[in-house]
Amino acid sequence: MAGVRVIISDFGGVLTNPLEEAFIAWQQETGIPLEELGKAMFTIGEELGENPLYKLEKGEMSEPEFERVMQDQLRKQLGDDTEFVDFAEFYFSQLSPNQPFIDFLFEYKAAGGRLALLTNNVKEWEPRWRAMLPIDELFEAITDSGFEGTRKPEPLIYEITFQRITELPGLEDVKRSECVLVDDIEINCDAARDFGFKAVRYHGGNDAVLTELRPLLA
Repeated sequence: MAGVRVIISDFGGVLTNPLEEAFIAWQQETGIPLEELGKAMFTIGEELGENPLYKLEKGEMSEPEFERVMQDQLRKQLGDDTEFVDFAEFYFSQLSPNQPFIDFLFEYKAAGGRLALLTNNVKEWEPRWRAMLPIDELFEAITDSGFEGTRKPEPLIYEITFQRITELPGLEDVKRSECVLVDDIEINCDAARDFGFKAVRYHGGNDAVLTELRPLLA
């Protein structure tokens, strides 16, 4: 069986500390329970036909528009003094690089491995997350949902990612089964497997993930 030739990494929760840590800190900072945040997104999603976070991550809703509809809904739920502003600034202040996994990717690349990035992200946030890590130094192909009009786990974003990989020198003949997605969300991993990629869910820390990932590599 052919080994993996390309690692496709997620950004948040894989190249960074767990995203849950940022959301818990936000809850503590604002006093807005995460349950109310989820309720607001669900209610707005019922009106719009899709979760507003998903629309934000597909570039179908701007960050200011997202903040406005979220604040309006949270005020209905929690009172007129509720503020939902500067979410991104606080969110990114709580994220830090997952250096051990980043070091592993550098070692993999130095040994001849190929790397791509596939992230569900927000168009306006691109300068923030790119400034956190040596993105262009590590990754040859980058797919950011905010610029694609599609997001994980939708099949199209995997197709876009694979197409970009096959356009790289030396990877014109790569097979889907020779690519592995590392992602912290199981439904994204399931969709990657449905597409034909291998997938490893990032959970349980770096040692656990690398124990699962290393045997797959060519």
